[in-house]
Amino acid sequence: MRADGVLFDKDGTLFDFGATWNAWAYTAIQEFASGEVGLAAKIAEALAFDMDARSFRADSFVIAGTNREAAEAVAAVVAGSDVDAIERKLAVDAAEAPLAPAVPLVPYLSGLRAKGLKLGVMTNDSAYSAKAQLQSAAVTDLFDFIAGFDSGYGAKPDPDPLLAFADQQALAPERVVMVGDSTHDLIAGRRAGMQTIGVLTGMAPTEELAPYADVVLPNIGHIPGWLTA
Repeated sequence: MRADGVLFDKDGTLFDFGATWNAWAYTAIQEFASGEVGLAAKIAEALAFDMDARSFRADSFVIAGTNREAAEAVAAVVAGSDVDAIERKLAVDAAEAPLAPAVPLVPYLSGLRAKGLKLGVMTNDSAYSAKAQLQSAAVTDLFDFIAGFDSGYGAKPDPDPLLAFADQQALAPERVVMVGDSTHDLIAGRRAGMQTIGVLTGMAPTEELAPYADVVLPNIGHIPGWLTA
């Protein structure tokens, strides 16, 4: 095979981004605004979220950003708010978001492990949310490595958290594939000296991902065929 390990992004990669996060974000914005329509509009603009379409805009930093960045954007427009409290609320609420797996994850990940691959997750979400969501999907035990932006390795597009996976699993970076739906994921992979796969279950189109990807696939379900091609 082309690789010995596969490192996945979470949102937009393991889980379809729009189906998982758009409705959740709409509700979260309303809660932060306490029902004030004008304030909700300001929060939505700060997060690049379209309230009419109830969807993140394709240019939203939230898609690939950290909880802290989202919390700071909300705090900047909500008078008297506490950015730390907002960050904690985002992490706790995100852990209960309705998940929409890109493919049936248990058989898919079990199949990759059966091929001898080491598997990891590196997300710019919090480690708390990531672990809670993976537990909800019953796939925590199928991963050898799970890290968030707050796990101590840094955040994408920094390559350090990706290299932490390779180091912990004793893998050569060039034998690891970084899989993601954003340029943050793929740039981090390139910086780490890894192979890169873009997937279209996030908000970014093929033409945005292609310059940084060895291949762009419809979803993660196509990866096993690519690995053995």
